[in-house]
Amino acid sequence: MGGITVAGSTSVQPFAELVAEEYVALYPAERINVQGGGSSAGIEAALSGAAQIGMSSRELKGEERQLIWIEIARDAIAVVVHPSNPIHDLSVEQVRGIFSGQITRWSEVGGPPRPIVVVTREEGSGTRGAFQEMVMGKADVDPGALVQDSNGAVRQLVSGDASAIGYISLGLVNREVKPVALGGVEPTVENVAAGRYKLVRPFLFVLKSPPEGATKAFVDYVLGLEGQRALAHEGLLPPSAER
Repeated sequence: MGGITVAGSTSVQPFAELVAEEYVALYPAERINVQGGGSSAGIEAALSGAAQIGMSSRELKGEERQLIWIEIARDAIAVVVHPSNPIHDLSVEQVRGIFSGQITRWSEVGGPPRPIVVVTREEGSGTRGAFQEMVMGKADVDPGALVQDSNGAVRQLVSGDASAIGYISLGLVNREVKPVALGGVEPTVENVAAGRYKLVRPFLFVLKSPPEGATKAFVDYVLGLEGQRALAHEGLLPPSAER
């Protein structure tokens, strides 16, 4: 048995790895290989058949919509700074100004008198795509921003630089970084669930055809009580009710 390959979004990856480990512990004969590569790579892997399941942290678009998509959870994007940074609240307009390069010093938004180090995700990242759509709009991310290829890399860079700002999955926020409120609304599970915090995107499994056999059993597990409990414990919210 070749097992199941799950590939794509580095935002979804750690959560997929978690539920895959729990699933294999319950069913030792099963084999699940979870790989990163980004949302676009995961979608392509599903389209080409290189993976039974692709992972995406953005909505499908254009020809990608020929795939079957299953929302396994929802996640918020948190803007994060170094824990020593006194800034605790920014407007969406200020965040857009910072990431577009129009605001270049923390003192311009009430912080210390030092330059801002902007950290962003790579092109093709679902997190970057969602951030572009929900925060940046038609404004481009500053080409001088430091580009990282995963949420973990963004978190590590921001945690080691008192001047840095980045954005990561809310489910991956820890004590190494400080999440910033947007317009007075903190990025918490409670605020996301209540609809107050707006930077929310889907976590999707995408497939070329309806899941069957071992693939269907794993998808069912992720959507079931135990899988959803594990994802909720990591800070994710359940799929949208209308899906």
